[in-house]
Amino acid sequence: MFSPLRFLTAMIEVLGQGKSFRGNPIIGSTRLNMVGLHRQRVGLAARLTSFRRRRLAERLDSADLAAFAQDGLIIKEDYLPKEIFERLRSEVFQARLSAREMRQGQTVTRMSSPNAAGITTHDAVVRRRQINDLMSYAAGRAGAPFIYLQTVIADPSISEPDPQTEFHADTFHSTAKLWFFLTDVGEEDGPLVYVPGSHVLTSKRLEWEYRQSLSARSDERVHHADGSFRIAADGLRNLGYGNPKPVICPANTLVIADTHGFHRRAPSFRPTTRVEFFGYLRRNPFVPWNGLDLLSCPGLKSRKVELFFRYLSFRERYLGKHGPWADVGTVKVNGPANV
Repeated sequence: MFSPLRFLTAMIEVLGQGKSFRGNPIIGSTRLNMVGLHRQRVGLAARLTSFRRRRLAERLDSADLAAFAQDGLIIKEDYLPKEIFERLRSEVFQARLSAREMRQGQTVTRMSSPNAAGITTHDAVVRRRQINDLMSYAAGRAGAPFIYLQTVIADPSISEPDPQTEFHADTFHSTAKLWFFLTDVGEEDGPLVYVPGSHVLTSKRLEWEYRQSLSARSDERVHHADGSFRIAADGLRNLGYGNPKPVICPANTLVIADTHGFHRRAPSFRPTTRVEFFGYLRRNPFVPWNGLDLLSCPGLKSRKVELFFRYLSFRERYLGKHGPWADVGTVKVNGPANV
């Protein structure tokens, strides 16, 4: 049994973005999932996403709509004019930025605030209307994405695996992620690998989701138990998907994906450092409308990273709560890992 307050918060999560089977006694209930709780959440979220996307489609051109419908990915090379891109790259690599780092096995991910003094061109990415339109469509709900500078540092000499190198879906409904690469991404640079078409909810996928929901709560894979379901290569084939697609691309390429589709970070077999703008947009999938995003308000939209850093510092200093993102002070985006 759990308290009335815990029941209330668990129900709020069920009616929103909550996804953890081990952390939410309702979402993780085997009995409720046997009668279709997870299946119904997945199906309803998909139907409402399709409804909202139809109202966002007029903002995208036909080529982007076709690419997304087929693959779940939109890839745009030479995204910024060459002069602007080179200036942006120069400013980013010369600056020293406040940063936090998270280690996952052999991979360290660095989050840096792009609002640092000296970087005057980052608005070319962060505030470009096309970014918002593409991200909103991929997420299936309009909103302002959370965008920051990201560095991915892989050291294959460390034996502990990176959980992000397993094929997975981020959650039970459509969400959007963005990568705008400031460095070339080759086959050995730990590229994004995406399974084309896996963003579409087929009957086979829905049945697979149902089966996972019956045992996810007790699964030894932490991310799987938290609702980011993992799947092996043979599982992908059984669901009827084709070959996964590694996103090999030059710098100045924008990639946007629906991360309800299966994807992973390819393992790196040599030390690599990849620098990019990274963004995500994930909102409550159970409302029929677009917009109404408080984080889009003036004064908040351009300060999300700064405010997030302040929030983490407050938790650490006053509440004694330390999450996976460690404060590493001021560093260069392509500097060595600190955690």
